[in-house]
Amino acid sequence: MSSFFSALGRGLRGAWWALDFTRRALLNLLLLAVLGTLLWLWLRDGPEPLQPKTALVLDLQGRISEQRADAGRSSALRRLEGERDEQTRLRDVLAVLKAAEKDPAIAHVLLLTDGLQGAGLATLREVAAAMQAVKATGKPVYAWGSNFEQPSYYLAAHATELWLHPMGGLEIVGYGRTRSYYKDLFEKVGVTAHVIRAGQFKNAAETYSASGPSEQTKESDAALYGALWSTWTGGVETARQLPAGSVMQAIDSLPDSLVAAGGDFGRWAVQRKLVTALKTRDEMREHLIKLGEKAEAAPDSKAPPTFRQVNWRAYLARQTPASTGDALGIVVAEGSISDGRAGPGRIGGLSTAELIRQAREDQQIKAVVLRVNSPGGSAFGSELVRRELELTRAAGKPVVVSMGDVAASGGYWISMAADEVMADPATITGSIGVVAMLPTAEGAFDKLGIRAAGASTTWLGTAYDLRTGLDPRLRTIIQSSVDHIYKDFITRVATARKTTPEKIDAVAQGRVWAGSQALGHGLVDRLGGLNDAVRVAAARAKLNEGHRVVYVEAPPGRLDRWLQRFGLSTSLGPLLEEARSTLQGWQTTADAAAMAASLSPLPAALAQPVLQDLQALGVQPGAIAAGRRPYNAVLHCLCDVP
Repeated sequence: MSSFFSALGRGLRGAWWALDFTRRALLNLLLLAVLGTLLWLWLRDGPEPLQPKTALVLDLQGRISEQRADAGRSSALRRLEGERDEQTRLRDVLAVLKAAEKDPAIAHVLLLTDGLQGAGLATLREVAAAMQAVKATGKPVYAWGSNFEQPSYYLAAHATELWLHPMGGLEIVGYGRTRSYYKDLFEKVGVTAHVIRAGQFKNAAETYSASGPSEQTKESDAALYGALWSTWTGGVETARQLPAGSVMQAIDSLPDSLVAAGGDFGRWAVQRKLVTALKTRDEMREHLIKLGEKAEAAPDSKAPPTFRQVNWRAYLARQTPASTGDALGIVVAEGSISDGRAGPGRIGGLSTAELIRQAREDQQIKAVVLRVNSPGGSAFGSELVRRELELTRAAGKPVVVSMGDVAASGGYWISMAADEVMADPATITGSIGVVAMLPTAEGAFDKLGIRAAGASTTWLGTAYDLRTGLDPRLRTIIQSSVDHIYKDFITRVATARKTTPEKIDAVAQGRVWAGSQALGHGLVDRLGGLNDAVRVAAARAKLNEGHRVVYVEAPPGRLDRWLQRFGLSTSLGPLLEEARSTLQGWQTTADAAAMAASLSPLPAALAQPVLQDLQALGVQPGAIAAGRRPYNAVLHCLCDVP
């Protein structure tokens, strides 16, 4: 019996050893496979070179912006989930078009705009200029769309040939906007908007304190939209080689000329030479096959034959910029301005100032370009950014500001400390003024039969309350503060522009200007886009032609950096940034909730945009009770990019 158990024990030990050996072997093989894959990723030379006569397909999706605002979700995650990207970065589009200029494998570019959801005119002009640069090398640019709206048509008009689907159309409506004015509604529900401003054109809060536009607003809007429309039509007519005034003539005669074309928008567009020809998507594909090479299809593929092509995002991934040597640093300042920290698509006074400081302290960065695309916001946050630029200049590094679609109010404030300020003719800038607004709802509470009373050691304790109104003495204090900030604003502008405060005051007053108008008023130094600003800054720093251009951004986390070394990516960093932004926004959310309670009589569709504007204007309901200032004097134009 003992020999039986002894043999059984030896058998079990042998089986366990075999099982353990197999487990170890499999784990070691798995580890070797992982290490081998990582080593291959590390040592690989890059993707296979493109074949000759390849078309670069520029399929634009979402809105073109300076930065992605969806910090919590990367484009990689969107594609993994089968979604289309909702945003396209301007820098990426410019980079692939620049690379296509010199790439002998790229024969032509195909622009597809059906997924484009909009862009400001200054941004569109940047992309159009890059398309023109490709055409200047002898490479044609083709554009196709099932329909063209005003932004997408502006880009498509700059193509060598422009094709529209036979059942498609054009939507060109010009520039303008219609505002809702809430004063009469507020009176009915018992809400009062106390607007305190400096600058007769500073109309950021006018929709809440008036029943219609003021004469100053009418004058300013007419001049601004007229300038933008002139820039748009001039660009299209030059690109399409049409006589001046052709676009307006086409719009003015549209009812009769469309009837003459049998109601066929496509036929009408061809007759007006607004498009080259009408083509379905398959006809476009066949045409490009004849111009280039047919793409090699898999043996079992049922997809229709197509032309040899590379998607622009895949082409962007092929670009490998240098990582060492002298560089020019670009800091992006996009979105509304707040005091503290903010993620991509927003400007935090502290976080953006830190990026500028990082560029200043980087020994390889010899000059800085601040790319501004902001309607303004916090005066204090704006000053934090401006001061950091001032210190960068004092350190001996040239600073050039490149204004994008909008650089108004606080967006102009942060631009003042540059060696040169450059704007596109279509940039919306100026709005040099200050505004503060304190809404009260004493009438609404009175109608509801709610009374408020209490005690305070000073009159300031009850000077502002949603339920009781605004004390005239507090209004005097706020007006004095707003006037002081305005005086400081125009004095700083005068110093930066080397003129007098009186001359700046004459063109300030809160009025917005197009970039072309701002140049005439001495508010900017020259007209040009981002690439022009890079050239100017490089010349000031005496950089060689082969210098690097780097975007100075918040550094990725440790895990991000490790994965990026192997060509991988993660969204943990953006998720953490989103969490931080959420925490910082709790107080704003609490203030918004307090205001929402006072606006409860308003329909939800009206209350939501009101709340958004109030937050942009720095309204802080209940702030005095919490020991905080009840308002922010803000530098904001509340101007939407057309």
